Amino acid sequence: GQHRETLSLQIAKNLEDRLSPGVRDLIRQALSVFLCCLAPFQVLFNQFKYFFNLYFLLLACSQFVPEMRLGALYTYWVPLGFVLAVTVIREAVEEIRCYVRDKEVNSQVYSRLTARGTVKVKSSNIQVGDLIIVEKNQRVPADMIFLRTSEKNGSCFLRTDQLDGETDWKLRLPVACTQRLPTAADLLQIRSYVYAEEPNIDIHNFVGTFTREDSDPPISESLSIENTLWAGTVVASGTVVGVVLYTGRELRSVMNTSNPRSKIGLFDLEVNCLTKILFGALVVVSLVMVALQHFAGRWYLQIIRFLLLFSNIIPISLRVNLDMGKIVYSWVIRRDSKIPGTVVRSSTIPEQLGRISYLLTDKTGTLTQNEMIFKRLHLGTVAYGLDSMDEVQSHIFSIYTQQSQDPPAQKGPTLTTKVRRTMSSRVHEAVKAIALCHNVTPVYESNGVTDQAEAEKQYEDSCRVYQASSPDEVALVQWTESVGLTLVGRDQSSMQLRTPGDQILNFTILQIFPFTYESKRMGIIVRDESTGEITFYMKGADVVMAGIVQYNDWLEEECGNMAREGLRVLVVAKKSLAEEQYQDFEARYVQAKLSVHDRSLKVATVIESLEMEMELLCLTGVEDQLQADVRPTLETLRNAGIKVWMLTGDKLETATCTAKNAHLVTRNQDIHVFRLVTNRGEAHLELNAFRRKHDCALVISGDSLEVCLKYYEYEFMELACQCPAVVCCRCAPTQKAQIVRLLQERTGKLTCAVGDGGNDVSMIQESDCGVGVEGKEGKQASLAADFSITQFKHLGRLLMVHGRNSYKRSAALSQFVIHRSLCISTMQAVFSSVFYFASVPLYQGFLIIGYSTIYTMFPVFSLVLDKDVKSEVAMLYPELYKDLLKGRPLSYKTFLIWVLISIYQGSTIMYGALLLFESEFVHIVAISFTSLILTELLMVALTIQTWHWLMTVAELLSLACYIASLVFLHEFIDVYFIATLSFLWKVSVITLVSCLPLYVLKYLRRRFSPPSYSKLTS
Repeated sequence: GQHRETLSLQIAKNLEDRLSPGVRDLIRQALSVFLCCLAPFQVLFNQFKYFFNLYFLLLACSQFVPEMRLGALYTYWVPLGFVLAVTVIREAVEEIRCYVRDKEVNSQVYSRLTARGTVKVKSSNIQVGDLIIVEKNQRVPADMIFLRTSEKNGSCFLRTDQLDGETDWKLRLPVACTQRLPTAADLLQIRSYVYAEEPNIDIHNFVGTFTREDSDPPISESLSIENTLWAGTVVASGTVVGVVLYTGRELRSVMNTSNPRSKIGLFDLEVNCLTKILFGALVVVSLVMVALQHFAGRWYLQIIRFLLLFSNIIPISLRVNLDMGKIVYSWVIRRDSKIPGTVVRSSTIPEQLGRISYLLTDKTGTLTQNEMIFKRLHLGTVAYGLDSMDEVQSHIFSIYTQQSQDPPAQKGPTLTTKVRRTMSSRVHEAVKAIALCHNVTPVYESNGVTDQAEAEKQYEDSCRVYQASSPDEVALVQWTESVGLTLVGRDQSSMQLRTPGDQILNFTILQIFPFTYESKRMGIIVRDESTGEITFYMKGADVVMAGIVQYNDWLEEECGNMAREGLRVLVVAKKSLAEEQYQDFEARYVQAKLSVHDRSLKVATVIESLEMEMELLCLTGVEDQLQADVRPTLETLRNAGIKVWMLTGDKLETATCTAKNAHLVTRNQDIHVFRLVTNRGEAHLELNAFRRKHDCALVISGDSLEVCLKYYEYEFMELACQCPAVVCCRCAPTQKAQIVRLLQERTGKLTCAVGDGGNDVSMIQESDCGVGVEGKEGKQASLAADFSITQFKHLGRLLMVHGRNSYKRSAALSQFVIHRSLCISTMQAVFSSVFYFASVPLYQGFLIIGYSTIYTMFPVFSLVLDKDVKSEVAMLYPELYKDLLKGRPLSYKTFLIWVLISIYQGSTIMYGALLLFESEFVHIVAISFTSLILTELLMVALTIQTWHWLMTVAELLSLACYIASLVFLHEFIDVYFIATLSFLWKVSVITLVSCLPLYVLKYLRRRFSPPSYSKLTS
């Protein structure tokens, strides 16, 4: 059997700490200091797992060997130290933030019930078995079993948005026998224990039993999710007492914070590939240099010296520059006033946003508002729409006025009256079922005039808000209120409805069967207090309800008709139960709930025994309206060359209707609805039929999709990828993730997944770039995503402007950093060749460090502010995004162009300096190094498309820094020589020869073969 935990409540009373609190705190502090000291070493160790960081460490260490030393030690250690320092500081900032957050949480104070009364305890000192009191609006500090509440209705509400992302309040019930105790202190006088399942990650289920041993006979109660208070949730009503069940790493919330798949951007992989090519070039050049010496003498030492000499070929600062760039892009996205509320949760992949080929989106709450409006009530023979709701109101009114006043004596009702009365009773039955079958609770809040207790007593309309797990439920209850039957009160065992005549109807809740994604239905058994009648009400999706209700000839057809209008359809049914029939059911149900093994299966079997031959009452249709600007956003994405797939759990007809409304499927586009297939043969025939269609949108259900992927995965994906739009309906969360994975594998293109609910988390985490929409269903998707937005329309700007800019800027930055390193390495190669392949460095000491830091770092990094077009133009012409997918700004072709530029400029500067220097070697250094710095600054100016004032400052500041530092560089440069005209004209000529041809080529290209973006800016 499975390992389980048994927990005695006596622990809270008689457990004595073996260590005094002072000693325990001292040990804890010593341990935390030791771990803090270890943290920097852990970060450094992680950094040296990367090949190139380890490579530069070995290079720096080689300088301790006299035969390999090329110059001052600091020329190798300072750059490495700088790169690692930036990384360690960044990690330290993150660690400090986490530490402050944790300390804040761990130092919150709670009340603990003990034999000596209530004592204060920090949340970090709470232990298993403690009896903890949690006040209203306080966070629950540990996973607990709910024992008592101060609320008179014997239940409490929890806010769980930080745990499961859902914004509705959850109803929780205390253990019945502990709630009946006169005071909370009596909990310490009883002898009882909790038998609980072992810790696991499931936050939606719990199995256990509570046994009180000091009663005769012992009382046993089954425990379920309704009796739990998970850590991280907030008590929304009353004061509660619970016994601590799990702490530390066994908490549900902690077990659910598994590290998600770490996403490495495609751009980073491409840059890594280029650096590997550069490493290959480094080895080849070193071998060639030694080969030209005919491997004379200790040639192996010469190879190592050349590897050290040309180590600049691999730019040590590339990774840091790109990481800092990503931080800038994230900051720019957060600061964009046109997309308020956007959060960047993963700052490592902003370039991915500029290369998306497939966008996979949820429907409800993502494309739609998730704000439900009741639109249709269908009774089979008659339907009521928005324009005829007053008829429903009059039917309800007539029923209750007839009941409240005896009709005057008549000779007999006319036929019309009889028909009207039967119709009124049918409408009444349907409305009453909708008003009773739900998990909605009315909550009364103070409105400044009436206080909370008074409002609750008087059922004050203005103070009432409805709490439920789904917007559909609230819409239905608000509708019943609008037609005259108002839900005014509810606790764990009763419900109150108010009629149009202000009469209160009382119902006892006998059982409730909550909605689940698997069952697709919910049910409730109530007893009408005025008549004693027991009724089982149920509502759910048509696919499951069709097999539960009695045979009828209109359900399927009308469900289809309503779905085609874009309505979400629910089927409502009822069944009257005799007292003995219910008692028999209850006995079996309680027995099933007490079982510890296979509880859910046994419970479902018992409930199913009731779900037969139910009377179909009505269909309800609610509409979920589209979000603002969904249509233009989808059109923008389509014009940008992005294919949009809609993956939803909704009905086929509803999903198709939404796809048309949102213009996901254009007006003149054919739609191929994939027939329902159940086996290989049917799938083969349907795929052949689909293959004959051209340029049509595909609509397919989850069941058919599963069959196709099982037998014809390759063929199906090949055909689907050619479609301009795809709609998958009745999609399970696991299927959504599977589709994302298949698209990545089959096409090799980047995918972006957008969703708002817990059922979208798996696809968001699976995609290359996950975007969460903060919506009515909470923050679960938003918290799991790489980027979080508040509305779907913000996605257009996120991709077209920020994605495009981030990708282009990083491409320019990385290639420029590589160019900067190749340039100086080419000069070193020319210098060594001229001087008989000697492994002697051209530049030493501060020159080599200053070159890639203070002299060129700021202008090169300022490329992260560059943009080729204004953001308005990028939004107006999404085709620019499509161009980016075709001709990549970072490719082997562009890399080769930059390599050739580097070789040309490096050779020109070095040969120019060798030809024009007079007598001293220091003149070569002065002329070539100054020309190199000027060339780099001019090349940055050539690369920039749109000047920003910070770019100008960076250029001028770098030049000023170089000129000012010349005074201190007399060890390497002749200070008197640089003040002569001879020096100035030589540097000017060399710089002109190295840069002018590139300026001319840029002008000619703009003139005769301009890129598409330049046509829009000119």
